[in-house]
Amino acid sequence: QVQLVESGGGLVQPGGSLRLSCAASGSIFSGNAMGWYRQGPGKQRELVARITSGGSTNYADSVKGRFTISRDNAKNTVYLQMNSLKPEDTTVYYCNARSEIVPGISADYWGQGTQVTVSP
Repeated sequence: QVQLVESGGGLVQPGGSLRLSCAASGSIFSGNAMGWYRQGPGKQRELVARITSGGSTNYADSVKGRFTISRDNAKNTVYLQMNSLKPEDTTVYYCNARSEIVPGISADYWGQGTQVTVSP
């Protein structure tokens, strides 16, 4: 049973910080890339940050220098440290695990989402 459980969302003032966590169960974590996406009402889900099994990272331009993704392989957990938060960061954040089935074909797994609200 594949399961991704997010936590750490909430309400924070502009300029503040939050850390999101995503605990993965089953075999979905080991050897797979993990990522954080976000999706606002009426908008497409967009990549925020991704980390490979080897630790390589990439970020959306809008969060570079403010957000940091990391993973703890011993705990099967991926984190998103969000600093200098802005009101436009307000939305639902989703944890993602991408598992390669065969070369060139992958399966995506998603958490339930956690709300982040940045407001005075």
